[in-house]
This record gives sequence, structure tokens and C-alpha cells, in this order.
Amino acid sequence: MPRSMRPSIRDANAVDGNYEEELEKKKLLGELQQMPLNDRIKMLQSMPLNLAMKRELRRMTSCRNVDDGPLETNRLPCWSRAKYSLIIATRQCWYGFHSNLHSLQLWQIAQKQISGRFGMGVLSYFIFLKMLLMFNTFLLVLNLCFIVIPQVTNPPETTNGSFVGLELLYGTGYFTDTILYYGYYTNNTWTIWKNPGYNNSHINIPYNMPIAYLYTIGTSFFITCIILVHCLSKAFGESYRVGSGYRGLAVKMFSFWDFKVTQKKSIVLNHEDISTQLKVSLAELDFRAAHVSLFQWFANLSVHFLGWLLSLGSAAGCAAGVYFYSEKMLKDYSEKIKMGMSEKQAAFSLLILPVLVSAINFVMPYIYNLIGLLETYDFPQQRIYVSIARNLFLKMSIIAMLCFHWIKGNTSTIKEISCWETFVGQELYRLVVVDFIFIILETIFGEYIWRLVCIKLLKRKRKPEFDIARNVLDLIYGQTLTWVGLLFVPLMPAIQIIKFIVVFYIKKLSLMRNCQPPCKIWQASHMMTIFISLLCVPSFLGATLAHLYTVWKVKPSSTCGPYRTLNTIYKSTDIWLQLLKNEKSNFVWFPRMHKFLVENPFLVIVASGILLIVIYFHWQVLDGQRKIIKLLNAQIMNEGDDKKFLIGKLKDFNKKKYIPLKRQMHEETED
Repeated sequence: MPRSMRPSIRDANAVDGNYEEELEKKKLLGELQQMPLNDRIKMLQSMPLNLAMKRELRRMTSCRNVDDGPLETNRLPCWSRAKYSLIIATRQCWYGFHSNLHSLQLWQIAQKQISGRFGMGVLSYFIFLKMLLMFNTFLLVLNLCFIVIPQVTNPPETTNGSFVGLELLYGTGYFTDTILYYGYYTNNTWTIWKNPGYNNSHINIPYNMPIAYLYTIGTSFFITCIILVHCLSKAFGESYRVGSGYRGLAVKMFSFWDFKVTQKKSIVLNHEDISTQLKVSLAELDFRAAHVSLFQWFANLSVHFLGWLLSLGSAAGCAAGVYFYSEKMLKDYSEKIKMGMSEKQAAFSLLILPVLVSAINFVMPYIYNLIGLLETYDFPQQRIYVSIARNLFLKMSIIAMLCFHWIKGNTSTIKEISCWETFVGQELYRLVVVDFIFIILETIFGEYIWRLVCIKLLKRKRKPEFDIARNVLDLIYGQTLTWVGLLFVPLMPAIQIIKFIVVFYIKKLSLMRNCQPPCKIWQASHMMTIFISLLCVPSFLGATLAHLYTVWKVKPSSTCGPYRTLNTIYKSTDIWLQLLKNEKSNFVWFPRMHKFLVENPFLVIVASGILLIVIYFHWQVLDGQRKIIKLLNAQIMNEGDDKKFLIGKLKDFNKKKYIPLKRQMHEETED
């Protein structure tokens, strides 16, 4: 666009009087009216004017009659007007859909209430619970589509007893021969599609239940691994984002308010949220400013060593006690079955093991908290992470001992147990149900009853705080049981979904009525990174290793399940691939692809190497960006110091110049 066509915008401070402003405005309007419509719109958007002035100029230039005459050439044709109206309406509908879609997210209002009153740290627990709920929903949909529904459409002949209600607690009786457990599923192959082909040939698509069972479980673990890695990388990006340590307080102070909030309740929640985060940041700065002596540091290190020795020793002792008691319980159960006792009557003794495990998980965290009171940490986050590590080691060691007892122990060799996979599934079902009961009891007695004791008896206004570490570890423990039991209980994700939904509402209600905002430092982004890391490494990795060992090494039951006639579960894959090679089917290419993708270790090594290289380069890029930001921050600080120095010199110069002037004026007044 030539320079003569650009509108001349004068400095408003240099214009005196309304008359000159009107002249400038008319001149600007005249120049705008000479432009094409698109250039006029772009020029109006780029002008340094407020929105009201831009709207007025747009309205005046679009009128038919201005002072210079009609603007017939700038009028839009009908089809252009209709096109622009359609584009604007479509854009408004799209923006409205996105805003409504954001408001329709699961538990969106509840999360805003929690973050406003208790901060993002407490909210991270509920976000983590929601994420686990999505994981279990995905697992349930996959198992329903490829395992449960095909078996329900072709049910085996079973004799189920009557439902009395105790099955909901024990998991035995009526539930034993149902789709809930591994033993119900058969090793049959059905034809799911028959289509006559050319030359009197028939195209049949078989559905092999053992292959579908194994590949569905394997696919669910593979996709879950990809999602977990993605969530972990995203959490690391949010937790250790570039420059977060330099602009946290500035962002919270000057640009953290949500100006879209209009309702009074939302304004109060937003105010409480910002206030809580400012307290967190200031408390962290106070802790970083503190210093300790060398003697105090050595004393703290000795106390930490003793605390870790006690906690690890107690966790190992509890895990060993659970293992020996489970072996004794299994022997007692087999003896009762030999004596002619029914499985329903003997099931009561099996309930003691999950009660013992849940009681240990309930009592030991309080002991670890007492040990933690004797220890001194530089940051309150360290106390939280140490508590998480100790409790997680306790829970994972107990689950590891139980897996060893079920898979490597005597469970698969006792003759009185006709289907050891179903027996293991029932054990896992009881562990999940009893853990759910203990969570409810802990919420009632640990939060509600304790609040009444503090207010009514002790006459204190202080309410109990929400223990994030303990509650998150309960979620990780329950999800680990779900992943371990996925092979033995295909509908375990459905049980976990019901449990998580009930736990969310119970915890939210107890949080709002019985708990107070936290006094410690809660950094949600760092905590979510820790939570997902713990979910990946001990929980998911341990469950994956247990399943791999079961599939490749353990002999299945000979009377139940899809693999009743095989030595190992993975043997079914070899038999099926051999059938595909021998038969002239449309899936001849699948055995070669399976051998290349699954049985070839070179591909796994290459994929792992590529993943590590990508992670390394990503880390190097982030490290370089952090260094650049440090240099830029140092440069900004140096420029600020230079400005202060120049301002000081200017003040000194003005003072020196002002003093002789003042003396001269004083002398002139005296004369």
C-alpha cells in the first residue's frame, strides 16, 4: 500500500481543542473511505486506538453518507454479505461449542470448588483419581468388546447356585462360574462371519477365544503403557517448564486473575485459590532462605538413616508376615475342603487375609508419620515425598509377596483348588472390596470423627488436614490390584470404576465439611509428576512383569479357562500361528508380522534406543532453553542496575545544577 494511502494518526497530546480533533478525525475518515474494504479492516485492526474508537470509525466509514459524499463503491454485494454472516455465525457456534464442551467435562464444577478452597495440591488428588477412572473405562470397554460379549453370546454349560448377597463380599458362590472370572471362559473357536465367495468358495472369519483373550490383555497393557508415557512426559513438561522458577510470583501477582469470572461465588473461589498459591510460594521462599550448621546437618542425617531403617524393616516384616500367613491360610483351606466342607463355608477364613492386608495399610502410615515427626527436612515437599516412598514400598512389597504366593507358590499345585486362576481372581476381588471398605471407614473415623473430637471435646477450631500422600497411595494400590487381576478377572475395571466414583463423592463431601486448607507447601505440577511416575514404575511395571511371567512360564489349569489343554498360555499363540501357516487363509502374512514384532528382540532394542535418544534430545533442548532464560534474566537484572545507576547520576547532576541556580536567585533577591 502506498504511503499516501495510509491514515495519518496525530499524537493526541499534541492537539489542543476539540476543533483540531474533529479536523483530524474527518481527515482520518476521508483516508479510510478511499481504501478498499479489506485494507480498511486491516488498518483499523492495526491502529493504536481503543475498541470503542475503532467501532465508531468502522460504523462511520460504513455509512452511506459522510461529509465527503456517498460511498456506493464500498457497499458489499448480497452474496458477500451472506458469506461473511455465515462465517461469523459458524465461528460463534464453534466458540460456543468449545466453551460448553469445557463446562461439560466430568466433575468440572467440583474441581473448581476444591481448587478454590484447598489449592491445587489437594485438587491433584482428584485429578489423579479422574485419570485412573479414564484408564479403567478404557480397559473395561476393550474387555467388553473382545472378551466378555463374545463369550456371553456363546455361553458354556454351567450350574450356578442361588444368589444370597454374601457373594458381594466374598466373591465366591454364585460369582464363581460367571463372566467375572477366568474359569468361565472357554477354549472354543466360533465363526463370526460367513460370506459366499467366488467359484462356490466360502469366506469364514473365525473367532478364537484363547487368542482373543491373550491379545486383548496384551493390547490393553501396550496402549496403557503408551498413554502413561505420554501423561508422564506431559506432567514433566508442566512441572519443570522453562522459566517457571523465575516468574512464578510475578505471574501470580499481576496476571493470575481470571477476568472472565462474573459470579460472586466464582470470584470468591478464584480469590481463595490465588491466596493459597501465594502463601505456598512465600512459604517456599522462607524455607529456601534458612541455613543450618554442619553439626545440625549431621544430626539430621543420622535421624533420617534411623527413620529409613525402621520404616524399611517394618515394611519387610509386614510383607513377610503376609506371605507366611497366606501360605498357612491356603493349607487350612485345602484341609477344610478335604474334610468335606463346602466352598461357601470355607470362604469366611479366606476373608481374613484381605482384612489383615488392609489393616496393615491402615495402621502403618500413622507409624510412618510418627517417625517423620522426629525428622527435619529442608522443604515440606521432602516430608511428603518421603512419606509417599515409605508407604509405597510397604504396599508394593505386600503385593509382590502375594503375587509370588499366587503364581510361584502352592496355589497352582493344590488339588483341592480345581481352577487356581479363578481362586486368584477371588483373592484379588476380596482385596479390592475390603480396601474400599477401609477407605470409607478411614474417611469416617479419620476425618469426620476426628473433627468432632477436636471441636466438641478438645474445644479447638483446627480441623484435620487432607492427607494427600496417603490418599494417593490408596489409589495407586487399588489400581495395581486392578492391573494384576486383569488376566484373572476381566471385569475388574468395572469394579474399580464403581469404587472410584463412590470414593470421589465421599472424599469431596468429607473434604468440604471436615477438613481445612493445607498449611504445607503443595505444588500440584510436581506432585502430579511424582504420582504418575509412581504409577508407571512400581505399579504398572510390576503388574506387567507378573503377567509376562504368568503367560510364559506358569502352567494353566487343566479343567477351566481358555488354555486348559496347554502347558503355557503363550503356547496358544504358537499353535494358532502354525494353523495360519498350514491353512490357505487371508491371514498368511500375520505369522511373519507376529514373529517380527513380538518374537524379535532386535526390534525392541531399536525401539528402546530411539525412545532414549528422543528423550535425551528433548532434555538437552530444555536444558539449553533454561540456560538461555537464565542469561536473559541476568541481562534484565543488569539493565535494571544500569538504569538505577543512570538515574542516580542524573539526580546528582540535577542537584549540582540546581544548587548554583538557587544561589544566584537568592543573590538576585537580596540585591
